[in-house]
Amino acid sequence: MTSTHINTAAGESPRVAIVTGGSGGIGRSVVERLAADGMSVVIGYAGNSVRAQETVEAIEKAGGTALAVKADVAEEADVASLFDLAEETFGGVDVVVHTAGIMLLSPLVGLELADFDRMHRTNVRGTFVVSREAARRLRTGGALVNFSTSVTKLALPNYTAYAATKGAVDAMTMILAKELRGRDITVNAVAPGPTATPLFLEDKDQETIDRLAHVPPLERLAYPEDIAEAVSFLAGPARWVNGQIFYVNGGAA
Repeated sequence: MTSTHINTAAGESPRVAIVTGGSGGIGRSVVERLAADGMSVVIGYAGNSVRAQETVEAIEKAGGTALAVKADVAEEADVASLFDLAEETFGGVDVVVHTAGIMLLSPLVGLELADFDRMHRTNVRGTFVVSREAARRLRTGGALVNFSTSVTKLALPNYTAYAATKGAVDAMTMILAKELRGRDITVNAVAPGPTATPLFLEDKDQETIDRLAHVPPLERLAYPEDIAEAVSFLAGPARWVNGQIFYVNGGAA
């Protein structure tokens, strides 16, 4: 595990958020939104240190506070160190947003088991490891926000294995919320629909993109900022939303 530059703000200590997968796509928008909300943000990233540092610099330029840490979400030692550094640097952890995940598309009959295992390791084991550490470390009044998908309802072809991993995320989220009874900690999952990120747009022709954009009644793809807005709500004022799968898809499902 390695870390990049730290910028600590003066004055009263803000709430502290850890965002896994926070250096690109939806994750980066979540980081920028939580920083704009006044939180100090610890950005967990898998491998692209340049992109992670660019995210830190963007937060700092906007007047926020950020720290980037390389950590494999499926490795408990890495995740524990991620939380350790957040606590040592900022004094504790109030919000955990677990956006890290991978999506490999194929009909079930054609998917290699190695690809299924790879998704399971990141999406299921990673969610378990991060959620467990969050349950151990979050301060009173905290929030855990996992990431699911609207595909579990839309049931789109080629998404079988990916949707299966996110079904596991849904189950962990709803049950953990009950297991944390009495802690004043909320546990929810955001379930985006089709969102205009490099991950989603990769290997899709324009006809496919246009077709998916017309599925929601609002007739467009989501922007990463749309998803970040929902995360901001669950991470902040939404203290009476708990144990829910929060569908953010423009009415597509």
